[in-house]
Amino acid sequence: MSENIKKIESIFKSHLDTIHKLSSVINNLNEVADIIKKTLHAGGKVLIFGNGGSASDSQHIAAEIVGRFVKERKGLPAIALTTDTSILTAVGNDYGFEHIFSRQVEALCLKNDVVIGISTSGNSKNVVKGLEKANALGAITIGLTGGDGGLIKKISNHSIVVDSNETARIQEAHILIGHTLCELIDENN
Repeated sequence: MSENIKKIESIFKSHLDTIHKLSSVINNLNEVADIIKKTLHAGGKVLIFGNGGSASDSQHIAAEIVGRFVKERKGLPAIALTTDTSILTAVGNDYGFEHIFSRQVEALCLKNDVVIGISTSGNSKNVVKGLEKANALGAITIGLTGGDGGLIKKISNHSIVVDSNETARIQEAHILIGHTLCELIDENN
């Protein structure tokens, strides 16, 4: 067996082990899905953000909510705060990179909106500050993290923590969680 085959098998095993451990977050995931559905039905919106791969996940999840996931339905309000390069660079330049999400939350978030911060470590400063600002505004905060959940688990109203310390496996689980949320949102709209 070649070294590449062994490596692929090891990666797949690690992935499957991480996904199997998600059974421990099913109740949290169900609760979060209900919160998001209630928020959307009440006229609220979802704001989502993260860095790097988590920024991509934010955009992916927002796109599924605004467009549709599986079921044909009306568009629903979700915004990834990772997409406007003019805002990101202006705020980063004028206030510092750690404020790129909190400033947007301050400008766009209303009380009872849902704000989702994604960080594989749970400690990304700009994600933490964005969630802290959302908490101060009375929004419902959700942390999507890995490892021990980091600071984000402590400051979020609700958190879903992937039981892994491998960034790639956490991100793979995050998109499964995001897709699950989108499918549950689709069902009632």
